[in-house]
Amino acid sequence: MRKLIGVYNANGGFVGELAYFFGHLIGVRDCKLCDVTHSPFKKKAEWKRLEQSLKDEGYEFVLVHKNERSEAQIEASGGREPCVLIEYEDGSLSMILDWNDLKAAKGDVQSFEKILKSKLIMY
Repeated sequence: MRKLIGVYNANGGFVGELAYFFGHLIGVRDCKLCDVTHSPFKKKAEWKRLEQSLKDEGYEFVLVHKNERSEAQIEASGGREPCVLIEYEDGSLSMILDWNDLKAAKGDVQSFEKILKSKLIMY
């Protein structure tokens, strides 16, 4: 199974989540991946469906916050969050979707899926 890693432009944990929520509310924090995966309070049902669909196609999709990344993930994404990385069988990582791709999805799971699948053809 190949791994896809979505990297949020936010920190995890209670304080990180709270800071993002209120920052987003007043317009000083933004994460286009968060817009795709979550409603204001929970993971979108459409996102859960996409995760299962990708799993059925042989892709595991993992979501990580900036402060939860491995060293390899930091090296592959550092300073370019939010993004989606792909992990190869040898453990190396490449960015498959960048901020512009996520912005183009406009928070819509179906649009994100189309963009992602068009990129997966190349990998």
